Amino acid sequence: MKLYYTPGACSLSPHIVLLEAGLPFELEAVDLATKETEKGEDYYLINTKGAVPALQLDDGQVLTEGAVIIQYLADQVPEKGLIPAVGSMARYRVLEWLNFTAMDFQKNFLPVFRPDFAACRAAAVKLLERQCDYIDRQLVGKDWLIGETFTIADIYLYVITLWLSFAEIDISQWKLLSQWQKRVAARPMVQKALADEGLQ
Repeated sequence: MKLYYTPGACSLSPHIVLLEAGLPFELEAVDLATKETEKGEDYYLINTKGAVPALQLDDGQVLTEGAVIIQYLADQVPEKGLIPAVGSMARYRVLEWLNFTAMDFQKNFLPVFRPDFAACRAAAVKLLERQCDYIDRQLVGKDWLIGETFTIADIYLYVITLWLSFAEIDISQWKLLSQWQKRVAARPMVQKALADEGLQ
């Protein structure tokens, strides 16, 4: 498999999942400004959306959308416990968190990263802070998002919480959220992914 990524982007989550899963893979960086891979390929020929991540499978198929890619990867190694069994309520809780992260939390960073949305930045920051309040409340009595089990939901949300600094939001104001983020960050495979992408 080959993961197309951009350092620090949401593609960091499948990078971490690949490492946690122990699956063999290659990395290839993508310049999102030029839409060119590090090998000089037109990235639009790989992913017509022009966004990362994209996962090229061994049979040549390409999967896109981070939340889908990490579910696929976790399902390749059920023994790792990165996603609960199909049909279980625990799995639906993981999917609930993935949907929240992708559709609510991540999208609200758009005005932070896009100068053409600067007029909306203050409102976006307030919304992000309210969402951090929500996440912090959900962590009461839990080590991980769904309880005592570390899953792909923790990985995806962790990557997006790294963006809070770009919004000039201090995560330390949420005690449980900041403690959770440190627990995720301390995992060896998370440290390796950060190092691989030059983010340490």
